[in-house]
Amino acid sequence: MYEILKSSTFDAWLRGLRDRDAKARIEVRIRRLSLGNPGQFRTFKQSINELKIDYGPGYRVYYTFKGKTLILLLCGGDKSSQSKDIRLATEIAAGWET
Repeated sequence: MYEILKSSTFDAWLRGLRDRDAKARIEVRIRRLSLGNPGQFRTFKQSINELKIDYGPGYRVYYTFKGKTLILLLCGGDKSSQSKDIRLATEIAAGWET
């Protein structure tokens, strides 16, 4: 089982979602991720991973691993903001202090 930490950027994004069903689906995916089952995902540069949630506008959650037991949730968005979100996730990951 992985420990999950959330950046303030990710936390604000998730709290700001108005769609309760979307929030619930995202939280289920994060729980599955903590158990080692990410489902549909892909890896980008610098070990940034993208969880793809096939619901609504195509929600995305960006995360990275720190060590063997820790997952950092960096930011979230949807398909329309994907390029911007990947850049932001890379910046957050680079600035994260452990």
